[in-house]
Amino acid sequence: MIEIKELTKRYGKKTVVEDVSVNIEPGTITSFIGPNGAGKSTLLSMVSRLLNADTGEVLLDKNNVKKWKSNDLAKRVSILRQSNFINVRLTIRELVAFGRYPYSKGRLTAEDEQFVDQALEYMNLIDMQNQFLDELSGGQKQRAFIAMVIAQDTDYILLDEPLNNLDMKHSVQIMKILRKLVNELGRTVVIVLHDINFASVYSDRIVAMKDGKLVKNGTTNEIINSDTLREIYDMNIPIQEQNGCRICVYFNSHT
Repeated sequence: MIEIKELTKRYGKKTVVEDVSVNIEPGTITSFIGPNGAGKSTLLSMVSRLLNADTGEVLLDKNNVKKWKSNDLAKRVSILRQSNFINVRLTIRELVAFGRYPYSKGRLTAEDEQFVDQALEYMNLIDMQNQFLDELSGGQKQRAFIAMVIAQDTDYILLDEPLNNLDMKHSVQIMKILRKLVNELGRTVVIVLHDINFASVYSDRIVAMKDGKLVKNGTTNEIINSDTLREIYDMNIPIQEQNGCRICVYFNSHT
């Protein structure tokens, strides 16, 4: 389990994350939702140790992540940030192979290659694995980066707005793949999402944030209701049930 305890992050006088405590349950998809500037991405970066917290701590299996050796942590927790720029000209396969670095240190074994193949297959990239990243659409590139994270074979996968640049078809495809990783391989996925309907349909748990603070944390049904959503987004958002899922009709709502 990942335990987030009283995390705070400030930049100068601005508090971006304020005293947030939440547990990430293993074997679930937990979505972080909330308006822009809520502190979701900052929180994710502190969990993965990309950013240091000013106060508070993050525990992985009861041990503070600050005490983990980088290589050991990289075998347990992977993160995909919003912006991924690579200056070198790489093929999709070469990029995905980077996910094996904590294990291979750049010298891929047959087992590493197997993990790369599996990740390419999961993301439906086998046929285009030898294409260069600079030849790809934004959506294809995003799928390649997600494949790299899958190849890292970590218990915890942290994704910061992975559906950016993706059309509807590929967004659904990726959410289904993440669901499969949880259901079939027992992974734990933590994901920052803008679209509350993707959070509603695919998550087990939702963490709602606003102005750097935790508003509410609970099961999908506990969060996806009009009262809670009004508290988060300052909007009246009607809910409709469809195939057992709660759909938020926010595109035509009146505040």
